[in-house]
Amino acid sequence: MTAPRLLIGHVMHRRLRPAVHTFVYPVFFVQLPLADLAAACGPLFAVDRGKLLSFHQKDHGPRDGSPLLPWMQSLLRERGLPDDGEIILQCFPRVLGYVFNPVSFWFCHNRAGELIAVLAEVNNTFGGHHGYLLHHPDAAPLLDGEVLQASKVFHVSPFCEVEGGYRFRFDLQRHCPRMRIDYDDTQGELLLTAISGKPQAWSTRALASALLRMPILTLGIMARIHWQALRLWLKGVPFHGRKTDFPLQEPSK
Repeated sequence: MTAPRLLIGHVMHRRLRPAVHTFVYPVFFVQLPLADLAAACGPLFAVDRGKLLSFHQKDHGPRDGSPLLPWMQSLLRERGLPDDGEIILQCFPRVLGYVFNPVSFWFCHNRAGELIAVLAEVNNTFGGHHGYLLHHPDAAPLLDGEVLQASKVFHVSPFCEVEGGYRFRFDLQRHCPRMRIDYDDTQGELLLTAISGKPQAWSTRALASALLRMPILTLGIMARIHWQALRLWLKGVPFHGRKTDFPLQEPSK
């Protein structure tokens, strides 16, 4: 069984047109094995209850507070995928009870430990959410660094239309694992995004250090989202407004 992990790293975002716009900012995030969430609990971190840092199952999946592991296993079975391996959820934790995850990743393995699917769970600031389930039709393992594609069907930014598609790439065997999501609209490559982090052993000391370095992690994420939106608007990037949200569905291959 994999132990919980803390990762300290950065988020990078680069828009290529009609105005070039780039930012990088520090973050910390967690990777939690769904089969043993209790292993993450300690003096600073709790599951489904309040603490300085916490994880609440109602923030993910069906959003009703029910156990996440059976829900994800059921989703895998619906797609004809193995459900007998370890599933690890990567996300930002709640800080003082508050969280916003632009994207969370569910890494799903088979019994042999091979990665066979990744659920990219995307949230927007309007309260909507959508999951892109990435896998091979024949349930073949996903190779490290392999590019996986999905059509965009969910509104995220008012500065982008709901069109085109994503290219996902997971470089998980690096010293500093990196998750990339690049977006192409109908004109070609538009956005480059990545989150990377250096793994830390799970301990109260490591969690305290991360919290002291970034005590307003979630507030910082939300503030930066709105600050960067203002900068895009000032640069004259077209504003498209809010679009209709879509339920979970399997992406095109």
